[in-house]
Amino acid sequence: LVKGGDARTEGEAKELRVGDVLVVRPGERIATDGSVRAGRSSLDTSAITGESIPVEVEPGIDVSAGSINTTGVLEVEATAAGTDNSLTTIVELVEQAQAEKGDRARLADRIARPLVPGVMILAVLVGVLGSLLSGDPGVWITRALVVLVAASPCALAIAVPVTVVSAIGAASKFGVVVKSGAAFERFGGIRHLAVDKTGTLTRNEPTVTRVVTALGATEDEVLAWAASLEGHSTHPLAAAITNAVSDAPTAQDVTETAGHGIAGTLDGARLAVGSPRWLDAGVLAEEVAAMESEGMTVVIVHRDDKPVGAIGVRDELRPEVPEVIATLNRRGVGVTMLTGDNTRTAAALAAQAGIPDGRAELRPEDKAAAVTELSKPQPTAMIGDGINDAPALAAADLGIAMGAKGADAAIESADVAFTGHDLRLIPQALAHARRGRSIINQNVVLSIAIIAVLLPLAITGILGLAAVVLVHEIAEVIVILNGLRAARRTKA
Repeated sequence: LVKGGDARTEGEAKELRVGDVLVVRPGERIATDGSVRAGRSSLDTSAITGESIPVEVEPGIDVSAGSINTTGVLEVEATAAGTDNSLTTIVELVEQAQAEKGDRARLADRIARPLVPGVMILAVLVGVLGSLLSGDPGVWITRALVVLVAASPCALAIAVPVTVVSAIGAASKFGVVVKSGAAFERFGGIRHLAVDKTGTLTRNEPTVTRVVTALGATEDEVLAWAASLEGHSTHPLAAAITNAVSDAPTAQDVTETAGHGIAGTLDGARLAVGSPRWLDAGVLAEEVAAMESEGMTVVIVHRDDKPVGAIGVRDELRPEVPEVIATLNRRGVGVTMLTGDNTRTAAALAAQAGIPDGRAELRPEDKAAAVTELSKPQPTAMIGDGINDAPALAAADLGIAMGAKGADAAIESADVAFTGHDLRLIPQALAHARRGRSIINQNVVLSIAIIAVLLPLAITGILGLAAVVLVHEIAEVIVILNGLRAARRTKA
């Protein structure tokens, strides 16, 4: 809705201009970048920044296109046109990165491209020079034809495809979908991983992490009092608290103040749950500050206007993350965490995961720039699952979309897709790709070595046409059998 005076009219996002005032109701997406002019609410910005915990907004706060309003009604003044905002920028970044990435020639193609014309020139030289110098054109024209057969890249032509097809088929059996042979070849050369936090390292499901109490209250009581109110709210933090209580009582006279918290009565006592910026933490202030320094979002619980507890909520790491990061480090693969979350949360989770390089408060364009920087000294893959990861996935040497339920933009931008969310797939897939790449190299070296040996033997007449053909056939069988070894599943 666009507000003009006392009237409100509906229009398309592409028609919005700077200065228009949008009325954004709960559950609606913000159509373009803007600044909150009136109202308080919480915004789900996960699609744009990747941040899993909703962001509290009030007048004067800038908001991004694509964010979802979760509670109160907001009036937002557009600071960007509907066709030129942060969301459209993501699309442009993806297209630009894919164009710069271009088509990468496969290993065998790069070798065969100069080989074929080179061999033809060599055969002509053998036939012409031999005939002129020896005076026996019949012998040297025959040898020139044998040279053409000897230098035929038959084994080289199948060295890569047979291995890639076998390896890609095997990878699909344990949940890794590789979109092309060129992507598989790049996969085997990866030496660094840039990993999105939300939905990749974490579950993207905020949960209660810690409860502290005061005035003789117990943790169970504090959770139950909070859940009695939060059961009336649709806020994502409310879901985390209610899920932590199996049988919560029901409060009465419940009222919710957007951007602040919720209040009501239970068994004659007045309860309130809300942000530390709204409710006084009292004697719990130090503990609340410590919880926030560990990356938790904290809500204060009041009973009869006195703080009785504080509940810390955080999107926790997947349990296998520290083990996976340690495995990757042992194998010489560096890891960098990229996230749109705040620095405090990112630092806490990076330390918990064992990742020394954690970069926070990154917008999609910042992630793409970070991946480009990491790719300069070494082949780098980006792993993510959201719209905000799409530019970085496209910019990386290899983009990996995590999870079949990832955003369409992420899956389209990626070269590899994992059908599940078990991060133990990462070292397993890398090991499999490295083994496949090793087999490819073996086949290519064997194919080139055969050509290098046969050429002088054909030129000097030591080997005739039948012998050269026989050697090539044997080489092709060896290359095929070696390539089929890539079909075996590689252990992590």
